[in-house]
Amino acid sequence: MDAAASPLQHTMSTALSVLDLVPVRTHQTSAAAVAASLSLAHRADELGYTRYWFAEHHNMPAVASTTPPVLIAAAAARTSRIRVGSGGVMLPNHSPLVVAEQFAALEALAPGRIDLGIGRAPGSDPVITQLLHRSGTTSDVERFPDHIRDILSITSPQGATVQFTSGGTYGVTATPAATSQPQVWLLGSSDYSAQLAASMGLPYVFANHFSGDGLERALSLYREQYQPSEQHPAPVTFLTANIVAADTADEAAARALPQIRMMARLRSGRPLIALETVEQAAAAEAEDGLSAPFRAWAESTWFIGDGDDVRRRLSDFAARHGLDEVMISPVAGAHDDEPMDAAPGRARTLELLAPLAA
Repeated sequence: MDAAASPLQHTMSTALSVLDLVPVRTHQTSAAAVAASLSLAHRADELGYTRYWFAEHHNMPAVASTTPPVLIAAAAARTSRIRVGSGGVMLPNHSPLVVAEQFAALEALAPGRIDLGIGRAPGSDPVITQLLHRSGTTSDVERFPDHIRDILSITSPQGATVQFTSGGTYGVTATPAATSQPQVWLLGSSDYSAQLAASMGLPYVFANHFSGDGLERALSLYREQYQPSEQHPAPVTFLTANIVAADTADEAAARALPQIRMMARLRSGRPLIALETVEQAAAAEAEDGLSAPFRAWAESTWFIGDGDDVRRRLSDFAARHGLDEVMISPVAGAHDDEPMDAAPGRARTLELLAPLAA
């Protein structure tokens, strides 16, 4: 069934984007997982999606998106139109200057197509956080707003100026001769991030895909307290959402189970493993019932169903929250016999929801 065949293909005016954690399933190598995600980015570009972001997570058996700048560069090389970026870079793990230099270089590789989504959370457990801090220069989380301002200044064509207490100045630029800069977004799931984005006149993304708590309050604070900036005279925001769309509701439910079980492991403190296949998840669920306490939560907060149903619900979701854009995290699992270097279930989700016909 071609993506253009969906009867609601042209009825959803909300722009759609993609968030990718580069999932790794049982027996899949990191190389194959990255290949599958890059293929998905190419397909999203063909289908008319607005942007494609990579998350930053560390030391997780089912997630290979440890270094967003590297993945962004690879995705930019395989696409021609779609914006590519981070969702996000966890700034406390990195030097602001290094982040600025990386994304200025990415902007030079793909001018006008780079997004720098920045988060304040560590993106991992305390042990990995300590290792990240030990292995290189990182930023002080208490100075997060200052470091955002530094990145904005350093990546601008004008650069930043350092004032010395003893007198004199020193110019700092992320790249020698920039003509444009990446678009900076603040990411979060709390009042703090919403209010900071509002005070700085920056676009804001609420991480609804893992925490729907406080959504209405965060959006209200952001919009009510927004201070217009030169680049963004009005508030700009979108939400993320976990999505599994398939040709039938039953297929969507089957493909959703591996990710629901993974979330159950996270929330119950069980050891993390590579993402189960659809068949493995079904067999294991029959034995341990791991997802039972979380299934109702997932079904009420995620979007799982056939293409028409998910498109309708997404459209209602966007209208309810006053959104022009929704970023979907396609979390469809894979069947045992599907190729390791592709993600047919995730690709089908994008096709069924595609903003434009291929």
